[in-house]
Amino acid sequence: MVVDSAHREASEGLRPLDRAAAEEIARGLRVMADPTRVQLLGMIVAQPQGRALVGELARALELSQPTVSHHMRIMAEEGLLNREQVGRQAWYSVTPDRISDVLETTRSRSDQIAAAVAAPVLTRITDDLTVRFHGIFSRQTVGRYVVESYELLARQSQITRYLPSFTARFAGDRLRALAAVENRVPTDIPDVLFVCVQNAGRSQLAAAILRSLAGDRVRVLTAGSAPAGAVNPMVVAALDEIGVPVRGEYPKPLTDEVVRAADYVITMGCGDACPVYPGRTYLDWQLADPVGQSMDAVRTIRDEITVLVRALLTEL
Repeated sequence: MVVDSAHREASEGLRPLDRAAAEEIARGLRVMADPTRVQLLGMIVAQPQGRALVGELARALELSQPTVSHHMRIMAEEGLLNREQVGRQAWYSVTPDRISDVLETTRSRSDQIAAAVAAPVLTRITDDLTVRFHGIFSRQTVGRYVVESYELLARQSQITRYLPSFTARFAGDRLRALAAVENRVPTDIPDVLFVCVQNAGRSQLAAAILRSLAGDRVRVLTAGSAPAGAVNPMVVAALDEIGVPVRGEYPKPLTDEVVRAADYVITMGCGDACPVYPGRTYLDWQLADPVGQSMDAVRTIRDEITVLVRALLTEL
């Protein structure tokens, strides 16, 4: 009876994706599982206005217009493309809620498409951050940090989704750190920087737990010597189990100004990647890497980090 009960509870805990939703996702994947369509999608999203004509796409790929029209019609029927008739011309663009899927599918090693898509929004990000840092940094300085932050995330990290929004956060964090280093703003709140290799496991665990315990009493940043493309989902699950949110965090490369702005720099398995500056407290926490570990092992790492973070908070 005990075994039967356990099996029943396990079965009840399995919640399959709604069949209709699963079929829709599968259709979308099948539509993009064609090299010509991937090329077409890549060229469309790379256009300054995000739209293109069949004729120009056919010329670029050296294909006949009927062949390209056939692919475009299939993608439009499956909701991947929008078709807009302007006079005698039919313009095709990627459906807004599918752009993230297209970017992830068409992204190349050199990240040419992501760069083309992000270019129009970099000016908007610069405008917004110029308002935030008015009287502290010039627009030229803000713009330089925005472009550099985007390039760091696009080239050093493996991030494909939400690159513009992550760029805005990363640039904002770096500018705030630079303002603190150059004494441009008053600060009486300690800054803690957690650094690990991928910035996807240990550093994210420590940062989330410290934010949860300290609230606004501590500013927390993270970085990685070789950042991954996303936070380890097992880390997210392990934190969720204890009621600690990750809050949309993402892996990011280590930059000089965040180290200089930190009061505490805590490294976890990243060797000598972190520069050393006088006046900071450096700690090295010896912890196992969650990569490739079982869920129980990740929980153990989480609990070990919790003990260390509580001790750090007492010191802070």
